[in-house]
Amino acid sequence: MNGSRIAAVGHYQPAKVLTNEELADMVDTSDEWIRSRVGIRTRHIAGPDEPVDELAAHAAAKALAAAGLAPGDIDLVVVATSTAVDRSPNMAARVAARLGIPQPAAMDVNVVCAGFTHALATADHAVRAGASSRALVIGADKMSDITDWTDRTTCVLVGDGAGAAVVEACPPGEEPGIGPVLWGSVPGMGHAVRIEGMPPRFAQEGQSVYRWATTQLPPIARQVCERAGIAPEDLDAVVLHQANLRIVEPLAAKLGAVNAVVARDVAESGNTSAASVPLALSKLVERGEISTGDRVLLFGFGGNLSYAGQVVRCP
Repeated sequence: MNGSRIAAVGHYQPAKVLTNEELADMVDTSDEWIRSRVGIRTRHIAGPDEPVDELAAHAAAKALAAAGLAPGDIDLVVVATSTAVDRSPNMAARVAARLGIPQPAAMDVNVVCAGFTHALATADHAVRAGASSRALVIGADKMSDITDWTDRTTCVLVGDGAGAAVVEACPPGEEPGIGPVLWGSVPGMGHAVRIEGMPPRFAQEGQSVYRWATTQLPPIARQVCERAGIAPEDLDAVVLHQANLRIVEPLAAKLGAVNAVVARDVAESGNTSAASVPLALSKLVERGEISTGDRVLLFGFGGNLSYAGQVVRCP
């Protein structure tokens, strides 16, 4: 049980960009209204011929290429998503089929916006226990499919995309690259973020979510750092779920990570649910804003009022 590490990351977003100005032609809103309340400028929207597993497979293929691995090197695929249309085959099996991964364990994890950090912990545990040697962990959501585009309180938030990470066992003697997870939920307030009905639609109680995220989550995020044996001020980067900028910035400030790069991908990508944490992390790596070995706090939160976080070493 040597622990695991992230070997590489990758991300993918659809080509179509939806601007605030274009949204203002669809609902009663404006660029100024959206920026002042949630800090979002643009978001990427997948077309009808771009299903969730396609978004996920694109991101996963990039992560595999960055790790220098072939599909046959993967023995576990975990996909975090809450926008799968069908129950079976699940997203993980569909992604494995698209990539040509021959015989993986394949499972989906539905913890909505906290999905990726839950999935990452699941893969870390599997590697630590010897049940997997290399895992592909993906967060992918097509939020545009479940959005009421006449509701300005929710449609201005969402975007589509995917992010992925290759998780592998650490060599003997190497410090684990994925720290202990701290996860939990507030089931009694699960109704505050919902994807319900037929067809399913995304809805939330915005003020309740904002108060919970900005008051209850900062001490939990600090506990994540404690479990990893690092002080918040020693973090190199903080990647929170990209809910909206008015949640990300206060939460990061209350955490006390004064020297860290704070991911603000929500401004250009919107809220991509389970994709938001790996998407933002991959972009920081791609742009060179963080370097190999940097200590990064990953912290997802949202639907079910669930949360999960861990400190990882940048690949």
